[in-house]
Amino acid sequence: MTSTSTPTLTLRPALPADVRAIRGLVEPYAQARILLAKEMVGYYEAVQEFVVADVGEPGSPEVVGCGALHVMWDDLAEIRTLAVDQAWRGHRVGHQLVVELLDRARALGLRRVFCLTFEVDFFRAHGFEAIDGTPVSPDVYAELLRSHDDGVAEFLDLARVKPNTLGNTRMLITL
Repeated sequence: MTSTSTPTLTLRPALPADVRAIRGLVEPYAQARILLAKEMVGYYEAVQEFVVADVGEPGSPEVVGCGALHVMWDDLAEIRTLAVDQAWRGHRVGHQLVVELLDRARALGLRRVFCLTFEVDFFRAHGFEAIDGTPVSPDVYAELLRSHDDGVAEFLDLARVKPNTLGNTRMLITL
């Protein structure tokens, strides 16, 4: 990045070639216990859920932000793994990613989007509200218990993920 010009930020669906950059963005947040650490294979398996913010030239991407929309049920998804390179914080990269992920949720016909976050003010500015409990019926809760996904376990507030979620706020937006 040169000091004389500001690169253009492009949001695009993540590609398998972006997975190492995504993991690199997430790693400092995972070390600080803000985001869940994942195995590399988990990123490849979920690459279709991700949007990346790219400031590179065509053919040489420089990924400076990422976020994923994980569908959980017929009317519900979760924004997860939202991370922005420290050098790009304050440049509205996270904002643009959230707007894009919410647009994706609307395009899928979803009514509600959940997040588990330490960034309460950021998500509140996007229309999310803090909630208590798990906003699904007992039948849906029972079905979601069958998932092996750690993010779903966080959503369900299961004891096995408690060390990763202490201090996080559960938030929800209705679209």
